[in-house]
Amino acid sequence: MGRLIVEQVVTADGYAADPDGGIAFFEALVRPNADGEVDFNDAEQLAYVEQADAILFGATTYRMFADYWPGVDPEVEQVSELIDRLPKFVVSNTLPAAPWGDGEIEILRGDGVDAASDLRQRFATVLVWGSLTLTDALLGAGLVDELHLRVVPVLLGGGRSFAPARIDERALEFRHVDARPGGVVNLTYALR
Repeated sequence: MGRLIVEQVVTADGYAADPDGGIAFFEALVRPNADGEVDFNDAEQLAYVEQADAILFGATTYRMFADYWPGVDPEVEQVSELIDRLPKFVVSNTLPAAPWGDGEIEILRGDGVDAASDLRQRFATVLVWGSLTLTDALLGAGLVDELHLRVVPVLLGGGRSFAPARIDERALEFRHVDARPGGVVNLTYALR
C-alpha cells in the first residue's frame, strides 16, 4: 500500500485560510524579504514533489491549481513540468468536468476517503495539497501517513485551521521527521 502525504501552507498561528476563505497570506512565500531574497525554496519544493507518483486535490484547490499551473514556464516555476506530467485526480461531487491545460484530469466521486484509499493501492506516493475539506476527511479516517507543513511567518488571528474541528474520539499523533528552517519553516511529521 502506498503513502498519502498532505501538504498544508499555514500561518504561524495555524491557519490554512483567512477568515474569508482566501490564501492571500501565501504571498509571503514568494514576496522578496528585506534582503531581496524569497523565502520559498524552489529546489526543496521540487525535491518534495519528485517523490510523488500522483496528486489528489479537493475541488477548491483543483480550481486554484488548474487556473495557474497549466502552461507555466518551467524556467520560471521549476516544479511546473513535474506537476504537469504527474497523474492528477480531483474529488468532487459537483464538478461536471476537470479541465487541465489541453486535457482533463479524472474526477473521483464521494467523500474522498474511498478515492484516496484506492489511489494508495495504485500509486506508491500520493500528494494532497491544501484541499481542507478533503484533508479533514482523510485525517478523520486515519489515512494520512505524512503531514508536511510550510509555516509562513504571518499571524492572521482567525480563519480556517488546517486541522479538522473534530477527529472522532481519538487524537491523531504524529512523530517529528524533519524540520527545515528559513523564512518559511518546513515541518514534516509521520503518523505514529
